[in-house]
Amino acid sequence: MGQTLSEPVTAKNTACCQNANFQVGSSSMQGWRINMEDSHTHILSLPDDPEAAFFAVYDGHGGSKISEYAGKHLHKFITNREEYKNGQIEEGLKQAFLEIDRVMLEDESLRNEQSGSTAVTIIIKNGTLYCANVGDSRAVASIGGKAEPLSNDHKPNNKEEYDRIVAAGGFVDYNRVNGNLALSRALGDFIFKRNEDKPQEEQIVTAYPEVQSYEITPEWEFVVVACDGIWDVMSNEEVVSFVRTRIASGMEPEEICESLMMICLAPDCQMAGLGCDNMTVVIIGLLQGESYEQLSAKCARTYISDDKEENFLL
Repeated sequence: MGQTLSEPVTAKNTACCQNANFQVGSSSMQGWRINMEDSHTHILSLPDDPEAAFFAVYDGHGGSKISEYAGKHLHKFITNREEYKNGQIEEGLKQAFLEIDRVMLEDESLRNEQSGSTAVTIIIKNGTLYCANVGDSRAVASIGGKAEPLSNDHKPNNKEEYDRIVAAGGFVDYNRVNGNLALSRALGDFIFKRNEDKPQEEQIVTAYPEVQSYEITPEWEFVVVACDGIWDVMSNEEVVSFVRTRIASGMEPEEICESLMMICLAPDCQMAGLGCDNMTVVIIGLLQGESYEQLSAKCARTYISDDKEENFLL
């Protein structure tokens, strides 16, 4: 766990944007940490692909240089890939993650950097959502009021991750890579990427993302993208319930982001535990051509889950 302050920094970097398809709010907060190491991006229409929207959260560790570079540039690497231009979106995402990692390793200002960063990215294009992630930042959708994970956390004790780590010459101790890193895929962290006999995909820590795609149907309500500072404190279901209730009441997404972070913030950090991390949240309201008021009404409806009717306004 990183060093902490005597009092949390609760000033927030909050923003919002919207068009006919999305109403988006974001906010980030340093909290108890001595530095802010997160970065995030939301672009309603990518310059090199106007039909696509892009959203991402990057959770840096050991410094902010890798997360900041990724926040400024990863979406450009994605849209510049030939695979992406040819309609192979998933492959374009995978290769873009590997490419940006190579470029950072060759950059004089970054190659000796000890830091790394998670990345959870969302591209929405032509009614399909593509989620690519490395690390333990997470994306979760509300579909008819039910929490649906869009990404999987990459932890060293997961069998697939453990097997790759060991095969590349590493080890897992106390659920950490080489007793140090609490996640098994990341951008940067070049100290774990020095096995010259292995390709990028098979390094102890890899920048090779897991990519999943989903068709957005009318039941989709919103997506929450956030760093583990949120998910370590609240479950997927708790976050979706929290956000859904507030959208139903007409609260703006960026205000919900701020409230969610404050709920997750620890009252003290004597044990430097849960709620003491940097926090970043992006909420993507899926308007699907309707108004935010109509999305609010949709979120206020009851729905059927496990043969039981639930209403989050109760």
